[in-house]
Amino acid sequence: MDATELFSTIFSFENYAELLPLVSNSIIAGALLGLVGGLIGVFVMMRDMAFAVHGIAELSFAGAAFALLIGANVVGGSIVGSILASLVLGLMGSRAKDRNSIIGVMMPFGLGLGILFLALYQGRSANKFGLLTGQIVAVDDVQLGLLAVCSVVVIVGLALIWRPLTFVSVDPAVAAARGVPAGWLSAAFMVLLGLAVALSIQIVGALLVLSLLITPAAAALKVSARPVVTVLLSVSFAMVSVVGGIMVALAGRLPISPYVTTISFLIYVICRVIAWQRSRVRHHRETAGVAAAN
Repeated sequence: MDATELFSTIFSFENYAELLPLVSNSIIAGALLGLVGGLIGVFVMMRDMAFAVHGIAELSFAGAAFALLIGANVVGGSIVGSILASLVLGLMGSRAKDRNSIIGVMMPFGLGLGILFLALYQGRSANKFGLLTGQIVAVDDVQLGLLAVCSVVVIVGLALIWRPLTFVSVDPAVAAARGVPAGWLSAAFMVLLGLAVALSIQIVGALLVLSLLITPAAAALKVSARPVVTVLLSVSFAMVSVVGGIMVALAGRLPISPYVTTISFLIYVICRVIAWQRSRVRHHRETAGVAAAN
C-alpha cells in the first residue's frame, strides 16, 4: 500500500461540507474546552498535579458510565464522579506523597467501576467506546448548554481566585506566612479541576484527557516564562488541538482522540525544539562573552 492509498484509507473529504453542520455543537464545545483546559492547565503544571488529573478522569469516567447505564445525563454523571474524586483528593491529599498514593488507589477503582457499568450497558457500542476515546457528534443542544454553564463556572471561579492561587502555587511557604488560606484555595481549585476534567472527557475521552489539560500548558511553559504570555499560549494551543482535531476527525475514519492528541503532541514537540534552540543560542552567547572577557 503506497502513501496515497494509506491516506485515502484514513481520510475521506467526500461530502465534507455536508457533514460539517453535524459537528457545529462539538466545535463550539471544543472551543470552550480549549479555553477551560488552557487556563486551568497552567495551574495544574505549577502545582505538579498531572497525576491528579488522570486520577480524577478515572472516577469521572465511572460516573459517566453509570449515567449511561441508567439512562441519565452522561455529562451530569461525569461531573458527579469528578467532583467526588476532587473532594477526596482535596480533603485527604494535603501532602504530595499522600495525594499520589490516594490517586494510585482511586485510579484502578474508578476504571474498574467504569468497565463494569459499560459491560452491563446493553445500548449502542459506540456510546461505550466514546466515553474512553471521545466522540465528535455526541454533543446535543442540552449537553452544549450544560457544558457552557460549567465552563463559565470554571472560568469565573479561576478569575476570582487567580492571584492568591498563583501566590500559593509559586511560593506556598511565603503565602502561608502571609495568611493566605492555602487549604481553602486548594479545595476550590480541586473542584474547578474536577469540572474541567468532566467537561474534557466528553470530547477526548477518559483515557486521553491529559492531552487537553496538561500538554498545551506544558508546551506554553517551554517557550515563555511570562505569566500572561504562558496563559495565552496555553489557551491557544488547547483550542487548536481540540477544534483542529474535530475538523480533521470529521474527514477521518478514526475516533477524535488520536487527532487531538497528535496535534497537541506536535505542538509540544515544536515548543521543545524552540526552547532547545534558544538554550543553544544563549549558551553560545555566554561562551562568546566569557571568551571576549578573557
